[in-house]
Amino acid sequence: MDKTQGLLLLAGALFTLGLTGVVVRRNALVMLMCLELMLNGVNLALVTFAQQRGDAAGVVMVFLTFVVATAEIALAIPIVLLLVRHARALDVDRFSDLQG
Repeated sequence: MDKTQGLLLLAGALFTLGLTGVVVRRNALVMLMCLELMLNGVNLALVTFAQQRGDAAGVVMVFLTFVVATAEIALAIPIVLLLVRHARALDVDRFSDLQG
């Protein structure tokens, strides 16, 4: 197995671990951390492909992904904190009364 395959295998493992955490866990903060783990897996795959091809398109996509992740955290953390104040729990099943 060469370096590229190893990095892609690691990227897939990170994404799978994050996806498993989002599906299995019910804690809102843990789910946010697992989403970030999924994004890091995608970033690793993009950087690997960019390095393999020798162009900067993958690096630009990684930068865009970092911007999106930053905006996600900047919006999600205050929302989660407000929900915790309202429901006094981090369990996402307790937020079912917020459905429209």
